[in-house]
Amino acid sequence: MNHNDWMLEALNEAYGALAAGEIPVGAIVVWQNQIIGRGRNRREELHDPTAHAEMLALREAGLSRGSWRLSGTLLYCTLE
Repeated sequence: MNHNDWMLEALNEAYGALAAGEIPVGAIVVWQNQIIGRGRNRREELHDPTAHAEMLALREAGLSRGSWRLSGTLLYCTLE
């Protein structure tokens, strides 16, 4: 897959946030051509000011790798 394909995956997460009444931001973490973390804004749902898409994607990626060190990964996010 290429960068455009990965951004489409992040956009799909953003659409999920929009459908849930959240600010439509989505993010994914890619490692070795695999998505190891996904996230969408969930601040309203979780009543958590830190539940941003990129934070949730990074958290899931860390759990997936069994480490907080995520060197060699790429984070795709629909908003800077």
